[in-house]
Amino acid sequence: MTDNRQVAVVGLGNMGMGMAKNLLAAGFAVRGCDLRAERLQMLHEMGGEAAQDLTQLADSQIVFVMVMSGGQALDVVSRAGGLRECLAPGATIIITATIEPSEMREAAAALAGSGIDLIDSPVSGGQFGAESGTLTMMAAGKAEVMTRCRAALEAVGGQIFHVGEDIGMGQVIKASLQAYIGVSFVGIFEALALGARAGIPGKTLFEVFSSTHVGNSPFFKNCAQLILDRQFEDSGSHIGTMVKDLGISMQLARENSLPLFATSAAQQLFQAGISLHPNGDNWSIVQFLESFTGSEVSW
Repeated sequence: MTDNRQVAVVGLGNMGMGMAKNLLAAGFAVRGCDLRAERLQMLHEMGGEAAQDLTQLADSQIVFVMVMSGGQALDVVSRAGGLRECLAPGATIIITATIEPSEMREAAAALAGSGIDLIDSPVSGGQFGAESGTLTMMAAGKAEVMTRCRAALEAVGGQIFHVGEDIGMGQVIKASLQAYIGVSFVGIFEALALGARAGIPGKTLFEVFSSTHVGNSPFFKNCAQLILDRQFEDSGSHIGTMVKDLGISMQLARENSLPLFATSAAQQLFQAGISLHPNGDNWSIVQFLESFTGSEVSW
C-alpha cells in the first residue's frame, strides 16, 4: 500500500506552485514535475522533491494536474510513460486545469480499466487563491474517491463543491463561471474607461462604484485598484488564460446550440487585448480602450 500522504503536482506555474506550497504546509510529502528547471528548484527550496519525469511520481497516491491546456492534460495522463502507465491502481488523478468538458471525458476514457480514479476539479481564485489555499473547487467524481482525497483537496481549496459524479461536470460549471467573469471584467473596464474619458478622476469613480451594491466587492475593488495603479503585468492574472477560458465557454455554447451575445463580445475584446499586449494581464484591455481617445484611467 502506497503512502496516502505522498502527493504530486504536475505543472508548477503560479497556480501549481501555490498548491504545492499549501500541500507541504498541510503535512503532505510533495513531488513536483515541470519542464522548467527553475520551477523544480523553487519547489526543492520550499521543501518539496523535484521529479524529472512522470515515472518518478509512481508511488504518489494523489496527483494534481495543473497545466495550461486540455492537450497538455491528456498528454500527461495518457502518453507513453504518462500517469496511466506509471501510477498504481488505487491512485487518484485530480485535474485542476481548466479544459474542455469533452477533453476531461477523454481523460476518463483513457484511464478506463487502469484502476486509477479521476476527479474533475477546475478551480477559481487565481494566483492569490492558490497561494493562500482559498481556491473554489468544482469537483466531479465518485463520492468515495472524493472522501478519500478530502484532506488533499482541503489543503488547496477554501470551498470544495462536489458538483456530481459524472466526469466533465466540473468543467461545465467552470466554463459557465468564466462566461460570467469575462463579461463582468469587461463591464468594469468599459465603465472606468467611460468615466475617465468624460473627465471624472479615477479616485472618484473608485469611491462611488465601491459604495454600490455591485461595486462593493473584492472582485471590483481588486480589479479597479490594479487598473488605477497601472499594473498591467505580473499581477497573477495573465490575459492568455482568460482568452483560453472564454474559448472553452464559447465551444460549450456551440455544442449546446446556445447563443452567448455578451460572452462572445467579451471574447473578442480579450482577443484584441492579447493581440496588443501579449504579456499583459486581464486589465491591459483598458489600455486598448484608452487607445481610442488618448485618455487614461488612473488615480
